[in-house]
Amino acid sequence: MKLGIVKYKWFSEGGCRLDSTFHLSDGRLHRKLIEKSKYGSNKLEEISSNIFNGARFKRYYVSSEELGVPFMGSSDMMKLDLNGIKLLSKKLTKNIEALRLKQGWILVSCSGTIGNTVFANSDYENKTASQHILRIVPNSKIESGYLYAFLSSKFGYSLLTQGTYGAVIQHIEPQHIKSLPVPIFENDMQHEIHTLINDASILRVKANKSLSEAILFFESIIGKSKVHLGFQTGSIRSRMLSKNYKRLDAQFQLIKKELKIGVNKELNYSKIGVYASSIFVGGRGKRNYVENGVPFLSSSEMMLFNPKRGCKNVSKTNPGLSSMIVSKKDILISRSGTVGNTVLVGSDLNGTAISEHALRLIIDQNKISPNYVFCFLKTKYGMKSMEASSFGSVIITLNEDLIANINMPILDVAAQKTINDLIDGYISGMDEATLKENQAIDLVEKEIESWQK
Repeated sequence: MKLGIVKYKWFSEGGCRLDSTFHLSDGRLHRKLIEKSKYGSNKLEEISSNIFNGARFKRYYVSSEELGVPFMGSSDMMKLDLNGIKLLSKKLTKNIEALRLKQGWILVSCSGTIGNTVFANSDYENKTASQHILRIVPNSKIESGYLYAFLSSKFGYSLLTQGTYGAVIQHIEPQHIKSLPVPIFENDMQHEIHTLINDASILRVKANKSLSEAILFFESIIGKSKVHLGFQTGSIRSRMLSKNYKRLDAQFQLIKKELKIGVNKELNYSKIGVYASSIFVGGRGKRNYVENGVPFLSSSEMMLFNPKRGCKNVSKTNPGLSSMIVSKKDILISRSGTVGNTVLVGSDLNGTAISEHALRLIIDQNKISPNYVFCFLKTKYGMKSMEASSFGSVIITLNEDLIANINMPILDVAAQKTINDLIDGYISGMDEATLKENQAIDLVEKEIESWQK
């Protein structure tokens, strides 16, 4: 809770708004600071050729990539991996071209969770997006990477979120941010920041390409799973029930049956548990959040492309902290709610505390590479194996035993090395991209902070 005295003249400056959160937010202080900067400032609308929301429309989803185009909501745009998002029907969606995104645009979440920003790289090109993503199209007056770094900084975020409205679900509209002041740094500094953001963008594209190549290579050998998505019907022999944990739920039995039919019988298979030194759930308990502590991520936050920027921190004396902290090459799997989202810990996540809703799979590296196991779990066969293993009528859940008993194909040494090298490229590329992006945002924040001295 914040308490403060509001001057009468502030109401006219804020569009006659009476809500205290608007006038007592950091956005007001940051706006005054930026408007008085030695560099001067421009309104966002002056350095943008367009600021707009996507159109509202009835959505028709399809399962075939030939019939649909990738469609993302405001939560999808922040994901580390853009594969697997919903497909919008090309045939049934009116004016679909108006929904497409372009490289170089800046995307801002504008409904529910407000102010998350993305610099659209070539992976976003021609994907479609919902009305809950606001599009900013920079013009030639400013370098797009610099504008993104400013909007992603704590100063930009406070300005983006100052004008939210809504009693239950918060929103912002283009008119709320078009007058947002953007400091115009010296050209050399602008270019340095833009270059860092642009380099990070290129690195992410290359990293995602390495991941896709690894998965496609793996699937080219084991074969793509033919498991159907959505509602299924079928028959199961009664003797199969005793072999499959004596489970009676249809999803488990039908997916297991199709996975068994689809296996490449020329390959050897082993249980994942054979190669694991440990499979466990992180520490549970009360979390003591502090300003300066250990970065803490939920199982959904760990899937973001820059997960630690803006995250909460838990106290270094928090009970059970040691079992929350993850190390390089740990495999994290979301185990409740949305199950099967998988992350391989690199340098950026090393030493981070992760919620108990992410299961830890620690691979014995003397037996097999964690890169290989991670890549398998990212294949369609691996993802469907995890989905089949989940249980629960309300909150879907995975546990340690079910992960340990997933059958994993063991490819020859040469194939394993190819996969291992591609995943190494993916992890190192993502880590370097995050490092460069954070360097750019830090440059913006340190420069603006210096004006207060």
